[in-house]
Amino acid sequence: MKLILLRHGESQWNLENRFTGWTDVSLTKNGEHEAKKAGILLNNNNIQIDLAYISYLQRAVKTYKICQKQLKMTNSRVSYDWRLNERHYGSLQGLNKSETAKKYGDEESNTFGNVSKVNGELNLPTFNRLGFGKITTINGLDSEKYVSTVGKLAEKSTGNDSTTGHWEIAGLISESDFNIFPNGFPEELVNRVSNETGFEFLGNFHASGTEIINNLGEEHLATKKLILYTSGDSVFQIAAHEDVLSVEKLYDVCKTARKICNDYNIGRVIARPFRGKPNKFERTYDRKDFGITPPGETLLSYLHKNNFKTLGIGKISDLFGDEYLDSSIHTEGDTDGLNTLIKSYKKGLFDFYFINLVDLDMLYGHREDPVGYYEGLKIIDKYLDKLIEILDDEDLLILTGDHGTDPTDGKTDHSREYVPLVAYKSNLKGNNIGEKDSFSVIASSISEFFNLKNIFYGDSFLKDIIKK
Repeated sequence: MKLILLRHGESQWNLENRFTGWTDVSLTKNGEHEAKKAGILLNNNNIQIDLAYISYLQRAVKTYKICQKQLKMTNSRVSYDWRLNERHYGSLQGLNKSETAKKYGDEESNTFGNVSKVNGELNLPTFNRLGFGKITTINGLDSEKYVSTVGKLAEKSTGNDSTTGHWEIAGLISESDFNIFPNGFPEELVNRVSNETGFEFLGNFHASGTEIINNLGEEHLATKKLILYTSGDSVFQIAAHEDVLSVEKLYDVCKTARKICNDYNIGRVIARPFRGKPNKFERTYDRKDFGITPPGETLLSYLHKNNFKTLGIGKISDLFGDEYLDSSIHTEGDTDGLNTLIKSYKKGLFDFYFINLVDLDMLYGHREDPVGYYEGLKIIDKYLDKLIEILDDEDLLILTGDHGTDPTDGKTDHSREYVPLVAYKSNLKGNNIGEKDSFSVIASSISEFFNLKNIFYGDSFLKDIIKK
């Protein structure tokens, strides 16, 4: 007996980048072609279908009928069930990504530009030279003489979290959200984690990490109950003082929670160790994210299959798992991360370096600190200059983001906004390629850079690069 899971071909609203849900839209011509290819593949493997379970939506029904024609099936049974319909997106249904930004309340979010409004003219010579001033209006960055290919990217995946953002950069687009819990986690979930780990919990509500530690830290020290909280992301965060629970034991608690959270479609379980005394608590860099393995092909798995050596720096392994990384290095902040990148590059052991910088997000964005955000940008600017100096002529440096974290928007969560695209090689002229509709064009372009066939959504932008 074989179980075959077949997703419908591209629909019209897939093409238009809209939330579809229960809206009964038709297949595009490309979707019909995809369904035909699926039928041919099944036929070539001598697979026949005895019983098919299908939703009532025409995109699924038509996909099955096209496949059926390729298989020349005449006696297969079909069972239709509304429970197989796509999830209902409520008020988001039918909206495109820019409309979704309005629903999230992020239409005014512009992390870089708004930071410059608060701080005045920014003194960031490397960012200026790379062309950030051509992407959006940034006080102090005119980028008149820039040397990169630049643009801005809209997220095609739903949501605005780190996991889906990084996955999309690596070519995997998420068409459904992880579950979020703005009112706290269900009692049954908390009880399961408590029973399995032996720890009780304080909190269990939406909060800033620094605020909840300051508010509940003293009670945590007295009761030994762990602090549980969430955010606008799909995250199950557990904070513990190092005097209450060692970092390794906190990781063990989170590993157990990770297994249970799988049943609730939660994206990440995050260990948040902290130290210090009441009113002077501080989080450490021993934070660890326990994510899930991406459910499809990513740039990392694709490069691995083709024998390219990859290094993850920062929390890359937390977001993707170590399965397709040849090596992984956890770091303590952006200075450590950038130093690690430069040292690793000089050793020349890897083909692809994937680094995540967390300080702008963790220390300043979530804490609504635009002044500190500028200080963090200064650090990155300095190290980017050092990195550019040592790059070979054939090397390609790509700078982007997995989401926004506008420290001026009055929220402590991520902002859904355009992220910058900057692609630098030593022999380029400046070129603005405008807006692209997915982060995944980065994966497409890197595939072409390594002379691999593009298997990801969106065209490579390498063809738009102008050489001197």
